Amino acid sequence: AIEQSFDQGENANRTSVDLRIRKTQHSVLAHKFVEVMTEYNETQTLFRERSKGRIQRQLEITGKTTTDEELEEMLESGNPSIFTSDIISDSQITRQALNEIESRHKDIMKLESSIRELHEMFMDMAMFVETQGEMINNIEKNVMNATDYVEHAKEETKKAVKYQSKARRKMWIIIIVSVVLVAIVALIIGLSVGIR
Repeated sequence: AIEQSFDQGENANRTSVDLRIRKTQHSVLAHKFVEVMTEYNETQTLFRERSKGRIQRQLEITGKTTTDEELEEMLESGNPSIFTSDIISDSQITRQALNEIESRHKDIMKLESSIRELHEMFMDMAMFVETQGEMINNIEKNVMNATDYVEHAKEETKKAVKYQSKARRKMWIIIIVSVVLVAIVALIIGLSVGIR
């Protein structure tokens, strides 16, 4: 029974080590996830700016010049027909440019939507990581307390075994001394009765 309690204590230590390893892995992966998401967000923003620049250049090619504010307003409206309102030309180049502008506009709208979704996901993940971090800290604290209790129990059990063996030894010494004393008293009584 004592050996089993020692084995259980060793299993608790292994569990504590596994928990710390998992916590470290969780922290590293969460940090890498944040880095990847930040890089992804920056890439999407860069793509949006490049696409916006292309659309502006294509509008200039067709003869329509726009300011950054007008371009942003057109992009925010989500309506590609805004691009076509002032551009009516029969030439093949103009139609091709117009189609490309509308295609770019759709790409930008999709990109903006995915950026919003990514931002929401990123915020949810940050909140989740924070919540899980507190929970893991509480679990680690409880495991450490349990480990301390197990160590204390091991020490107390060792002391109890030691005291028990000392008590047995003392009991046997007392029994032997008592038997010897009874034998001596019996011998003395036997000799004193035999002398008379």
